[in-house]
Amino acid sequence: MPESTSLTPPRAPAPPPAVRHRRLGVVVMSLGVSLIVVDATIVGVLLPRIVSDLGMTTTDAEWVTSVYSLVFAALLIPFGRAGDLFGRRRMFVLGVTVFAAASLAAALAGGGSALIGARALQGVGASMIMPATLSTVNAVFTGRDRAVAFGIWGSLISGMAALGPLAGGALATGGGWRWAFGINLPLGAALIAGALRLMPETRAPGVADARREIDWTGGVLSALGLGALVCGIIEGQTYGWWAATRPFSTAGFDWPETGLSPVPVVLALGIVLIAALVVVERSRAAAGRPVMLDLELFRIPNFRRGNLASALINVGELGLLFVLPLFLLGVHGTNPLQISLAILPLALGAFLSGGYAGRLANRRGAHRVVQLGMVLEVAAVAALGLTVSATTGGLGLAPWMLLYGTGLGLTSAQLTNVSLADVPAARSGQASGTQSTARQVGAALGIAAIGTVFATSLGHAMTDRLSGSGLPPGRQAAIAHDLRESAGTSGRDLHDTPEMAAAAHAADASLAAATRHAALTTAAILALGLGLSLRLRPSTDHHREESKR
Repeated sequence: MPESTSLTPPRAPAPPPAVRHRRLGVVVMSLGVSLIVVDATIVGVLLPRIVSDLGMTTTDAEWVTSVYSLVFAALLIPFGRAGDLFGRRRMFVLGVTVFAAASLAAALAGGGSALIGARALQGVGASMIMPATLSTVNAVFTGRDRAVAFGIWGSLISGMAALGPLAGGALATGGGWRWAFGINLPLGAALIAGALRLMPETRAPGVADARREIDWTGGVLSALGLGALVCGIIEGQTYGWWAATRPFSTAGFDWPETGLSPVPVVLALGIVLIAALVVVERSRAAAGRPVMLDLELFRIPNFRRGNLASALINVGELGLLFVLPLFLLGVHGTNPLQISLAILPLALGAFLSGGYAGRLANRRGAHRVVQLGMVLEVAAVAALGLTVSATTGGLGLAPWMLLYGTGLGLTSAQLTNVSLADVPAARSGQASGTQSTARQVGAALGIAAIGTVFATSLGHAMTDRLSGSGLPPGRQAAIAHDLRESAGTSGRDLHDTPEMAAAAHAADASLAAATRHAALTTAAILALGLGLSLRLRPSTDHHREESKR
């Protein structure tokens, strides 16, 4: 009898259990990183509630948001290397444990100092988790599975970065900010159980000698140098980039009143320490001794270019997420949940495109996926900058945020893949820590640079629009100053005073103008990232395949 035929195409064979097991491990690792990404973005929305409940000072509030990123960035390279030496799964589990314990301390904090300390400890845990996940994926996966694994990793991370403000808005509306930290305990327990069951243990080969001679000097220089650099970038807007704009004191130390801001001193110290790190690491490498940061990694073209592109992408993402809620709040008086819903399309686009990026990378090449994503990002942010006005609301932003999220999902999912593909598995921890550090430095730069453009444009635009309002010059200057110093939020107060209707409309128009300038500046920075991505080349992981034989 002839064989029966069917119009239904045969199903693709299911992946073998080992492959499914490893992919589930990637989901666990991605959720671990998602947890720390959400906690990086959620606090900004919750901060007004936290300040009110704990009676915090302005300085305390600033440190609650900045100390997490500061500690996180400072320790990524040392803990990346520690994962190479002592086991990456072990480092992941330890990091989740520290992060969960710190979250409990934050949830129970009775004052500003306790919350700042808990946030710093969260940064320690986060700096253990991030490089452990990246280096494990880089060491375990090859070929087609590699693109799929980084697709899972990237889509979850990109989407969660945008969902952080959404979750924060929901909690802020309900008044339960402590749950933002308390929920991390059961999530952390689930992640630890999942990691022990599904995450493979990997470490660099031949670690016995390296363990006997750990590069403590390099670790200290790396942590202090990067910490000082990120601290200066974060605090520049607060204390002044050169001239002091406000007094600075910490731990009983008062900065001398010389007119000079502490920021340039801290930045200079960071540069000196990083220069010393380079000298020390070169000397140790020449002597054949283990190093904390292998400078030879930067001879790998895709690693070098990918790190720069990652920093620029984070400049755009964090800068945009910083400015848009301020615009919506200042112009429309939107509550936190509604502000967060305006950003939801970004997360949706990232989730959808990140999941597809792996398959597209296997057909077209991961470097082509990165380039496509960058084109979409630049187009979306430029379009937003050209179209935003005082009447634009969350719905008007949605199409551009969806397009931007689509590009971000494609880029984030595969840029890390391209950057690390040519890195030998034995040095995955170092490379992953360095790549994550580039992203964190970019995030700090994004908030500082785009925030400065936004604030400066806001002050100038408001001054120009008030010049014909008929208000006394001193009153005009005070209103413009308040609008700039409050990042636009004082504009809502003007709407509550009938005789200030003209000034209120001027504030709305100024906020729109400042947002346009910030968005176009972001587009220009992302265009630089696009230029770098065009120089990425197809990667090969033959060295990783050979190491398994």
